[in-house]
Amino acid sequence: MKKKLLSVLLVAAMVATMFVGCGSSASDSATDDAAKAETGDTQEASSDYRIAMITDSGDITDMSFNQTTYEASKAFAEANGADFQYYKPTEDSNEARIASFENAVTDGYNVIVVPGYLFAAMIAEVAEDYPDVTIIALDCSEFDFTDNGMEKLPENVCSFTYHEELAGYMAGYAAVKEGYKKLGFLGGMAVPAVIRYGFGFVQGCNDAAVELGNASDVEVNYVYGGQFYGDDAITAQMDTWYSKGTEVVFACGGGIYTSACEAASKVNGKVIGVDSDQSGTIADQYGKDDLCITSAMKGLAATVNTTLTDLFAGDWSKHAGKIENLGIVSDTDLEANYVQLPTDTWSMENFTTDDYKELVGKLNSGEVKVSDSTDAMPKTEIKVNEFDNIH
Repeated sequence: MKKKLLSVLLVAAMVATMFVGCGSSASDSATDDAAKAETGDTQEASSDYRIAMITDSGDITDMSFNQTTYEASKAFAEANGADFQYYKPTEDSNEARIASFENAVTDGYNVIVVPGYLFAAMIAEVAEDYPDVTIIALDCSEFDFTDNGMEKLPENVCSFTYHEELAGYMAGYAAVKEGYKKLGFLGGMAVPAVIRYGFGFVQGCNDAAVELGNASDVEVNYVYGGQFYGDDAITAQMDTWYSKGTEVVFACGGGIYTSACEAASKVNGKVIGVDSDQSGTIADQYGKDDLCITSAMKGLAATVNTTLTDLFAGDWSKHAGKIENLGIVSDTDLEANYVQLPTDTWSMENFTTDDYKELVGKLNSGEVKVSDSTDAMPKTEIKVNEFDNIH
């Protein structure tokens, strides 16, 4: 890859400053009307930092990684008087993600926030060529980088991973304590983060059932859709599950939740959301306030806000060149944790906030241990029915 000359970057930055709002080209930014309107949203910068966010294979309305990262980055920029723009690659490819990155840099953006493991290859390609561009990656693991030939992160890059197994565990434990006995896990693609969510969910279901003394009555259907969006085939599978007695499905994988919600809404079934608190959006979309009983959340917004705050305060050294694995940090301030359940919005009644606090305390102290292995399905006393991938 050809390195960009400093003079070109300086000229591009001055041009972008003179013409705030021009943004990316129509072929590179989102094409729907709402996305176009958002893509044009910029604020006059009050610092040397200009923030851009690039979407992965989804878009900023996916109620998951992209939407949460976009909203957090935009909110921080607005609160701090910084210029902001988002870019949507023209296709799901490393080349298209690199092109979006280069377009953002050419437009004068020097802080790039990216969500998901798909960006590891892009970062490995561009990071050293653009040492003056700060890259904040969410959910790119050490293995994602080494698989792309990057053994060590340069100082202009940081990445964050999460203890998904803990979030999944809490969701499964809470659902069984709430009284559900027939559960399901619908994953997107079988990538490590999704597997950790799923295996954690199974462990939580099992431990709660053992504590209740009804392990023989609890079972979990388990499948991966093979993609991060719903479709007719996945909905058909969910229809079959719910019609045969499944009560609640943990829909874990971007837009794949739509298939679970469509099937559940037909028979008064329930779902569990993922990554962010999906209850409100699901309620609005499907007209049922209690369709989503809770969500297994990652602190994506908190991560973005904390990291950008440190960067703007001159404390980038806290994160430079590091991959940080985030999980439970407090059993008193539940909202400070980077994996959690949303106590304000869940529709559960039997599993109480006090129960949740007790569980978080046990997880934080190590009294309850959850395996983060992705090698094989955990051994359980409950029944787990593993299905072949749908796609």
